[in-house]
Amino acid sequence: MIAPFALPSAQASDEALAYQEFQERIHQEFIPNESPEADLVYAEVPVVQLPDPEEERRKAEKAAAEQAKKDAETAKKAAEEAGQSPDGAATEVGAPPKFTGGGSPAEWMAAAGIAEGDWGYVDFIASKESSWNPNATNASSGACGLIQAYPCSKVPGNGYDPVDNLRWASGYATDRYGSWKDAYAFWTANHWW
Repeated sequence: MIAPFALPSAQASDEALAYQEFQERIHQEFIPNESPEADLVYAEVPVVQLPDPEEERRKAEKAAAEQAKKDAETAKKAAEEAGQSPDGAATEVGAPPKFTGGGSPAEWMAAAGIAEGDWGYVDFIASKESSWNPNATNASSGACGLIQAYPCSKVPGNGYDPVDNLRWASGYATDRYGSWKDAYAFWTANHWW
């Protein structure tokens, strides 16, 4: 006879395996990717209403043409002010530098001041948002870092620094949801936060 509080052995072994995987993941050392493309993440965004594709295409083409003109003028002016030719190598203006340091998720969470009791919730969200890659960048929105801050400039310091990103995310989780546990509950119900 099984006591009401005992778990069947298959469920207990699944939980033990999940806990072991969690421990391995949060103590794994970060190694930067070799290309910026490897840092791109693609988030699934639920679509409530689909706009007319032809109208949207026309708007997008017009907006892109206007933005390209503005960007070209701004780049030319910046290059001239920097003493470079307008044909010089393109650089991302204002983008924070990518993370090249080391450490593990456990070290980053501890340095960010996240209580160890919340690490499982943080692990779940960071695994879904960035696979624990501090250099993850959303290909469509530009959201950055472990927790995919949008815009990246919200993060005091550097959005790609894992400790800065987690420190900001901890404030976000408690301010918006009340706790990491509640942020986790929201994420599991909505697949975003």
